[in-house]
Amino acid sequence: MCTAFVSLEPGSAVPVLVLAVRDEYTDRQWLPPGRYWPDQPEVTGGLDLVAGGTWLAVASGGAEPVTACLLNGFGHTAPKGHRLSRGGLPLVAASGQPLGSLPLERYDPFHLVLARSSGVQVASWNGSSLDDHELPAGLSVVLNDGVAGRPGAQPCPSHIRATMAARAAHFRARLQAVARPEPGDEQPDDAWGQWLPIAHGDGLPFDDPAALIRRLESPSGRVWGSVSISLVALAAGRVRYDFATSSGAALVNIC
Repeated sequence: MCTAFVSLEPGSAVPVLVLAVRDEYTDRQWLPPGRYWPDQPEVTGGLDLVAGGTWLAVASGGAEPVTACLLNGFGHTAPKGHRLSRGGLPLVAASGQPLGSLPLERYDPFHLVLARSSGVQVASWNGSSLDDHELPAGLSVVLNDGVAGRPGAQPCPSHIRATMAARAAHFRARLQAVARPEPGDEQPDDAWGQWLPIAHGDGLPFDDPAALIRRLESPSGRVWGSVSISLVALAAGRVRYDFATSSGAALVNIC
């Protein structure tokens, strides 16, 4: 249950902030963010060693840096024999290629947050139609069923929807209650101020209905949980990307 919080304040020195938590099976192999794609040397992202893509890409080249963050969605899945990995989508978005030019019927449902300092869009594919939505100023929460509070959210099991709603409500209120950071060249822990302990889970236990940082063990023993935290700041002509491998781990400045 990945989640992305997007703060858009056009008048700020740092107009766009993104806090993204990746949830995945903990035995799925991956590498921390780096420049892994020779045909896109300006793109930085974590590398999924299973399919070769990423969950969050930062393109720092050009006049306006871009961040593309992927979340799984709900809806009609693609045919197994023709399915393409969604991990390639942040790379496509970072290159500037429109998603509508892709054979979307070959992808399982997804939400893709595409952020620039000038604004943020969310593209949602439910297996049959693509919806593009521009986020308003303020704090938005993007979940696996879409933008929280927006009509037309993708259908999902009621217990999952209740958990996502609890998470969105708790962390929206917490992030709005503290000073919004404006990261510059500080050390990571200083750059993110009062957002940092909230990003690390705000002290909630793994099994709290609102928990941002989760860890669940299936009857087979396979563990699913929160495996990384990304914090991205976008301003005119510059981007900052800080990353932690898990809750409590030190943030590392990537770019």
